[in-house]
Amino acid sequence: MSIHNIRKEVMQFIEKDIDRYMDQFLIPVEKIWQPSDFLPDSQSHNFFEEITELRELAKDLPDDFWITLIGDTITEEALPTYESWLMQLDGVVNEDGSYIDYGWAKWIRHWTGEENRHGDLLNKYLYLSGRINMREVEISTHYLINDGFDIGTSHDPYKNFVYTSFQELATYISHNNVSRIAKNYGAKNIARMCKIIAGDEMRHHLAYTEFVRRIFEVDPSEMMLAVQYMFRLKIVMPAHFLRESGDNIGKLFEPFSDAAQRIGVYTAFDYVDIMEKLIKAWKIDKITNLTEDAEKARDFIMKFPERMRKISERINIPDNGPQFKWLIPAHR
Repeated sequence: MSIHNIRKEVMQFIEKDIDRYMDQFLIPVEKIWQPSDFLPDSQSHNFFEEITELRELAKDLPDDFWITLIGDTITEEALPTYESWLMQLDGVVNEDGSYIDYGWAKWIRHWTGEENRHGDLLNKYLYLSGRINMREVEISTHYLINDGFDIGTSHDPYKNFVYTSFQELATYISHNNVSRIAKNYGAKNIARMCKIIAGDEMRHHLAYTEFVRRIFEVDPSEMMLAVQYMFRLKIVMPAHFLRESGDNIGKLFEPFSDAAQRIGVYTAFDYVDIMEKLIKAWKIDKITNLTEDAEKARDFIMKFPERMRKISERINIPDNGPQFKWLIPAHR
């Protein structure tokens, strides 16, 4: 049997429990928070006072904070790219191309519904803050969706689930740290928003981590090779094609990443920590019944975080970055 068909069989095997996973890791629409729960109420007599307070609390937040928050928002709003990518995985669609009642497609649609709220909330906050050139932000978002992304996984669900396990934890760390920094500056509203978003990202991380764990139970060698492949490839961020108006594709990602590292939102050391957490969560060192190639892959995986940590220690982040069109001139 081909690797492609084995992947599909494994996905179909796990899919039998998809309703249980949805109950465990997702929240029903009527019970979960919505963006309007955290924003000034436009029907309230105090609407303008609430906006004034939001803007007052935001005035002391530094430029690197705004750059990081905007980049995070754009990443969240590129959701159509991520949904269309996941819908193409082996084992998600039927042979005839249909998936409307298919278990994995149902998971992806409901996961997308939860994720969609994040961009909605953050975008409205940026708009109300008065600190942001929203047209330039919208251009960057438009570009990121147009440009798509290539994470090197093709249609392989094993590799893609390694990616989502990693990326959901990375976004948890990012949003959680943005919340912490905002709270330190007294911006309690955006601190609360990012904290609640981080909670969603952690639930989603736990779900995708569980999917990988299940695959390890039934196809350990191929799953080990997939983890090695993704670690060796290096996990690229969804915003790696980020750009502003007039820029070449990807030009803005490095200065955005530098800003996130300068302010302590997401650093190279966080990247290494995530790999170590995944190795521990999947009990990589205890997996049995591996082929010779998979054993070699395990050895690579176990040693790789330390190699990356040493590289991270040599990274120099510039003290200042370029001017971003996202920020209005008075706050550059």
